[in-house]
Parts: sequence; C-alpha cells; structure tokens
Amino acid sequence: MKLTVVGCAGSFPRSDSACSAYLVEAEGFHLLLDMGNGALGALQQHVGLYDLDALFISHLHGDHCFDACTYVVARRYAPGGPLPTLPLHAPAGTLARFARAYEINPGGSRLDEIYDERVLTPKSFEIGPFQVRVERTNHPVETYGVRLEHGGRVLAYSADSAPTDALVSLARDADVFLCEATWSSTVTNSPNLHVTGAEAGEHATRAGAERLLLTHLMAWSDPGRTLEEATSTFDGKVVVVASGDSYDV
Repeated sequence: MKLTVVGCAGSFPRSDSACSAYLVEAEGFHLLLDMGNGALGALQQHVGLYDLDALFISHLHGDHCFDACTYVVARRYAPGGPLPTLPLHAPAGTLARFARAYEINPGGSRLDEIYDERVLTPKSFEIGPFQVRVERTNHPVETYGVRLEHGGRVLAYSADSAPTDALVSLARDADVFLCEATWSSTVTNSPNLHVTGAEAGEHATRAGAERLLLTHLMAWSDPGRTLEEATSTFDGKVVVVASGDSYDV
C-alpha cells in the first residue's frame, strides 16, 4: 500500500495544507480517506481528477467532508459527460447533509446520481483490494476510524477521536498508525473531542504499532512539541506528517 497525505490540517486549512484527506493506493485502486476543505485542489497534484475508485468519509464535520460536495460539480459536469456513481462509504445521512449544503430542492438534481452511498456501521467488509474494518471513535458526532489490510500489511487511521480503546483495536500490530494529534498537553482539551501527541503515542504503544504518523494539527500547533510529546510515550518511529508526504506501508 502507498499512503499519500493530501491534506492534514485540523479544523480549517493551514497556509501549507488542506484539511484531512489521505490517498491510499494498491493494485491500481485509488481510495481517498476523507475529503476536507481544500482537499480537491491538492488531490489533483497526486492523482487525476477522475481517478478515484472509492471515497471513505469518517464523519460529517466540514474539515473531513466538505470538498466531497464540490467534487459533485466535477463529476456531474465532466467534459465527457456525467461519470458513473462513485462508491461513498460514509455515516448514515451523508447525502442528505450534502444536499442541504447545496440547497437542493425535492425533485431537483439528485446526489445519488453522483455517489453510491454505502452506510458505515462497525463491521468488516471490502473496498476494492482492501480488507476493511471500521469502529466508532470517541467524537461528538458519529465518527469511524478504519483499519485497512492488503498484502499482509496494515494501515490504521484514527479519524477524529478522544482517547478510546477503539483506536487500540484498530491499530493492533499495524505497520502504520495514522493518528490525529490535535491538542498539545499545554492546552485544555475538551472532553470527548481529540487526543494530544502524548495520548496518540500511548495508544500506539498499547496497540503495538510499528510506526506512528501524527496528523490533524491545528494552525497554531507546534509540530516539534507534538513530536516530543508522542516520542515520550511511544518508542517506535514517529513522524508529524506534512501535505504531500508519501509513505510505503
């Protein structure tokens, strides 16, 4: 598997990054994990506009899903004509949420002409060549972390989450654990919202993950401090990701 960080900013785009979007490739299949603000433009630096084979949306906060709204325009009005529906693995109500964003009237343009909505629940299934397992994480809205397996390798993605055993389960013996690290321990962290760098490291240690990739840092975060916190609780390799980074899983 190849992982490319399309965007990694937390909550709103930074000057150097779009919001959450992570491209995972294997056997010529292109899966995008989340599509937050600014991701559609950045995505085209790594893959063709119409090369996505499936889209996974972890939850319906704008920094993880809103560019999937604008992607509708690209697919509906493609120069060669409308494209086939794209599999969209997302929480229940995602297309209705997108329709509200567009203010689509009943009987007007339908988003199910663009996306084939496949509702997430805690379960195991397949997306293209990937074996997939999703679990609910600890976040104010319905949110799913995901574990991808292919060719004996494992990539786990936390999505957004406060501390929870679900992250440990998803990242168990993972080769790469892509985990949010929104807050510093010097900031008062609201309950049931996000993890700190130190907490990300603690979850990776409990899971026995090999590598920890830290993401979803806020614009005012200190990446060096976040890295220091994570390495204090995790002995494996730790990296704070940047937009455009690629990793072999």
